[in-house]
Amino acid sequence: MTSPSTRAVAKEAERSGKRFGMTGPEDSVMNAINHLGSWSSGMLFGKLHVTNGNITGMVERLEKKGRVVRERQREDRRGGLLLLKHEGQKRAEELPDPAEIKIIAGLAELHPEEMEAIDKAMAAVFDIVGADVEATDDWGADSGKSSAP
Repeated sequence: MTSPSTRAVAKEAERSGKRFGMTGPEDSVMNAINHLGSWSSGMLFGKLHVTNGNITGMVERLEKKGRVVRERQREDRRGGLLLLKHEGQKRAEELPDPAEIKIIAGLAELHPEEMEAIDKAMAAVFDIVGADVEATDDWGADSGKSSAP
């Protein structure tokens, strides 16, 4: 059975997709490039935790929509850096914050005892799935920012 919060997140994603004409994963690609600067597809699929094939399809759709462009690098002709075109930059600035940013902002406003309860609940979930979780800053490390405009 789907929880009310899961349904609310799915509905918000659907509304956003209809409003901006993009899928949630395409939003993620645009937000990543907007916040981090130009990246290669290979770097993005690692950061967004999707397959190389998925990122390729998303980038191709965004290129067709005129929102991103691949800038070929002389040193490596296989790929290139992804840059937001003017239309893509405009759209990326209109996109709602990714759910992760909303969650972090909301968590920052909770009382310490509420955070402790959430921490214990999340630890129990991670134990259930056998996850070994280590705090990382995936977005900050190896940002891949380019000096390209």
